[in-house]
Amino acid sequence: MSAEIPTTVNQDQALTGVRERPAGDLWRRFARSKPALISLVWLVLVLLVALFAGLIAPYPPFEGGPDARLPPGSGNHLLGTNHLGQDVFSQLVHGARVSLLVGFSVALAATVIGVLVGAVAGFFGGVVDSVLMRISEFFQTLPRLVLALVIVALFGSGLFGMIVVLSLLSWPQTARVVRSGVQSVRQSAYVDAARVAGMPAGTVILREVLPNVMSSVVVIASLDVAAAILTEASLSFFGLGDPNFVSWGGMLFQAQAYLRTAWWMAVFPGLAIALVVLALNLVGDGLNDALNPRLKER
Repeated sequence: MSAEIPTTVNQDQALTGVRERPAGDLWRRFARSKPALISLVWLVLVLLVALFAGLIAPYPPFEGGPDARLPPGSGNHLLGTNHLGQDVFSQLVHGARVSLLVGFSVALAATVIGVLVGAVAGFFGGVVDSVLMRISEFFQTLPRLVLALVIVALFGSGLFGMIVVLSLLSWPQTARVVRSGVQSVRQSAYVDAARVAGMPAGTVILREVLPNVMSSVVVIASLDVAAAILTEASLSFFGLGDPNFVSWGGMLFQAQAYLRTAWWMAVFPGLAIALVVLALNLVGDGLNDALNPRLKER
């Protein structure tokens, strides 16, 4: 006698094809990578410095004085002063706010757009997939930095406008990865069961499909943060940053004319950018190892 298929399905258990990984297990896998763990600690420290910049910085970032181009350790200036007598350490601390704000904002917006486009294209396929992927390919062929330079130069260098421009240029990679992952699981048995149970397409995508591709999305998002920080620094280095805020790229822009006479003006913001971007890449590698299901049985 054949068993009857129950008409009521537990959508939280029976339909879900992804076995949840406990947070503690993921953390242990991530912590196995010492470079990734050290990088995470460094990023948390930088984030705390950015949040409490007003309390940490000894001087207002734009406050100048007669003591121009003092070397590091002179008087009360830990990292010296720039050509306007502004404290380099104070500018470095406040510059972390802009770099991290741009990086995380762009990564968040690009992830949301990319996941939405990739999920719709991969799940529905056909003409929808073709149209969305052609749009994605068009954006991927555009030189991100050059186009950002042109747009910011034409429409202004406001911080919000820079975030919008970088977000619109950063989503295609996420979209293509999500589309590929969605295509590989959309015909799975648990997805079919969810459809049979009467789940709307949007709910099936959110609850049954996307959890299978989110590990790749998290890794790409960490790399998007690094790419956005570099792009913002590049725009500011070319003098297209927001003049109302201190940024590490803007500090490098000011330091160009004083590389021989005041090396510290360029070295410290350059080191800050390099260390943060390196840390983000190492954290991305650690997340990839921790979230990769093929490492589960190791």
